[in-house]
Amino acid sequence: MIPLPLARIAEITSGALAGMADPRAVVRGPVVTDSRAVEPGSLFVAIKGERVDGHDFAAQAVAAGAVAVLAARPVDAPAVIVGDTVAAMTGLATAVCAALPATTVIGITGSAGKTTTKDLLARLTARIGPTVATAGSFNNEIGHPLTVLKSSEDTRYLVLELGARNAGHIAHLTRVAPPRIGVVLNVGTAHLGVFGGKEEIARAKGELVEALPADGVAVLNADDPLVAAMAGRTGARVTWYGRGEDATVRAENVTVDERGRASFTLRTPSGAAPVGLRLYGEHAVENALAAAAAAYELGLPVATIAEELSEAEPRSRWRMEVTDRADGVTVINDAYNANPDSMRAAFGTLDVLAGGRRRFAVIAALRELGDESAALNEGLGRLAGGAGLAGLFVVGPDADPVLAGAEAAVRAARESVGVVAHAGAAPHGAGGPPGDGALSPLSAFSETAEPDAAAGAIRISHAADAAQAGAELSALLAPGDVVLIKGPRAAGLERVAAALLGGDRR
Repeated sequence: MIPLPLARIAEITSGALAGMADPRAVVRGPVVTDSRAVEPGSLFVAIKGERVDGHDFAAQAVAAGAVAVLAARPVDAPAVIVGDTVAAMTGLATAVCAALPATTVIGITGSAGKTTTKDLLARLTARIGPTVATAGSFNNEIGHPLTVLKSSEDTRYLVLELGARNAGHIAHLTRVAPPRIGVVLNVGTAHLGVFGGKEEIARAKGELVEALPADGVAVLNADDPLVAAMAGRTGARVTWYGRGEDATVRAENVTVDERGRASFTLRTPSGAAPVGLRLYGEHAVENALAAAAAAYELGLPVATIAEELSEAEPRSRWRMEVTDRADGVTVINDAYNANPDSMRAAFGTLDVLAGGRRRFAVIAALRELGDESAALNEGLGRLAGGAGLAGLFVVGPDADPVLAGAEAAVRAARESVGVVAHAGAAPHGAGGPPGDGALSPLSAFSETAEPDAAAGAIRISHAADAAQAGAELSALLAPGDVVLIKGPRAAGLERVAAALLGGDRR
C-alpha cells in the first residue's frame, strides 16, 4: 500500500479518529481483515460477519503491529471510526488506485477459468514490471479492494479477477479500479439460478468491457458467441483469441498427452511459438490463450509468452491438482468449485489421464442452478454414470437427482448391450470417454459414454459428508487407480483429497 497517515485515511473514508489515534501515524503495511495476518504498519479492517466480529480482535491486531483499526464502533485501540467498514475500505482502495496513474489495471471475468487465467497473466506481466494480482479467488466486494490496496508506487500491473453474484457487481468493482484491459473468458452456467439465464449472465459479465476507456482493449473469446457479442458494448479496441483462424491470438495443432496436458502452437500477428502446458486439462488451452492475448497487447514477444506459459505450474490450490501416491494411485483434486461446464471439462481430463486404469469419482450436487437444478444435476449424474467409473461417490445433501442420473446412465448402457447388472466394483481397466453433448438442461453435460464402456458394474454410493466418502473410498483403492474429486465450494471435497493423500505424495 502507498504510505498514508491516519489523518488522510480518515479524510478519504469520512471517518473520525478515536482511541488516542495519532493523526500523523503512517500506515505502510498491508490492509488486512484477519488479525492473524497483521504485520507492523498494517491497517486492520474490522468486519462483522455471521459468526465472528472483527471488532473483538482490535486490541490483538494493534498488539501485533497494526497502526490502527478501521472500525464501525469504538474499540479498545487506536481507530478510524466509519459508518460501514467494507464501504470505507472500498473508498480507500478507490483513492489508492487513482493515485497510481502509471499502473495498468487488467480485469478478468468469465464463468470458468478466471483464477487460472489470472495466475498465468500475472506470471507474464511480472516479466515486464512489478505485478500485484488477486490472491486465490478473492474476487468479491471484500477481496477486490484488499487486492488493490496491496499496490504501491512501484506497481506496474494490477491483475484483478472479477466475480459476479448479481447484475451490477462487476460494474461496482470496475469503479474501484478502472481497467485499461478487460478479458472475458466465457459465459456458462455458473450461478444460473442467481441470474436466471445465460443471457443475463452475459449482461453481467459484459459490464467489464463497458467500463473500458476508448483507448483500452477488450480481449474477447472468439469461440463463445455470447462473449463475442460483447464487442458491441464497448468503445475500446477489441482483440480476439480462440482456436479459429479469425482469432488474432490462436492455438493451432492442439494435442494432449497421456497426463492430460495440452501442447499447441501459439500463433500471433508477429509470429508463432510452441507451448507445452504443465497445467492439466485441454480446457487450460483457452485460459492460456486469454493470458497470451492480453500479454501480447502489453508488448511481450511471442517467444517470451510461450516460454512462460510452458513453465507455469498451478498456483491456486484445489484446481486440477494432480498428485501421484507412492503406490501409483493418482488423485485429481479439482475441489475448489464446480458448475456444469467445469464438471464436463474435469471428466474429460479424467478420461485422458486415466486411460485404461480403474477410475473413481467423488462429486456433490451443484448449487445455484435455479429452476434447472434438478435437471442439471441429473445431467451431472448421467455424465458420471457414463464415464466408465468403477465407483462413484455423491457427497452431501440434494444428491437424489445426481444418483438417479448416474443409475439411469448405467442401466441404459447395460440394456443396450444386454449385460446383466452385478453388484460390486468394476474390474481394473474399466473405462470409457464421456462425449461432447451440447448445453441444455439435461445435455449441459456430455452424453453418456459408448454403451460398452459403461456396461461394467459400478458402485454408486451416497456419502453424508467428505469424511465418510474419504474413508469408504480409501478402502476400495488399489495401486494404479485414478480418483477425480470435484464439487461446489460448500461441499468441502478437498477434505477427501487430504484423506487420500495424507503425507503420501510425490
